[in-house]
Amino acid sequence: MDMLTTAEQRQLEQRMQKRQVKEFMGAFGGLVEHCFTSCVDDFTSKALSSRENGCLSRCVHKWMATQQRVSDRFQEHNAQITQQLQTK
Repeated sequence: MDMLTTAEQRQLEQRMQKRQVKEFMGAFGGLVEHCFTSCVDDFTSKALSSRENGCLSRCVHKWMATQQRVSDRFQEHNAQITQQLQTK
């Protein structure tokens, strides 16, 4: 990034932020769709039942834990690749 002008750096940062927001919204949309489809099945009331509420809570917790684990493994993998490239 040292080769970029200040304006180019700012533009690159803005693009990266937009991409991160888009990726987050995609993941969030996937979470909502998955958990709603898995947990909500009674549309006779406006409120969630205690079973649905508990299911949603567990689903979101599992989803977030899974995403964290994937992220951790991805970082470990990148560190291994970086180390391998540096030793060559």
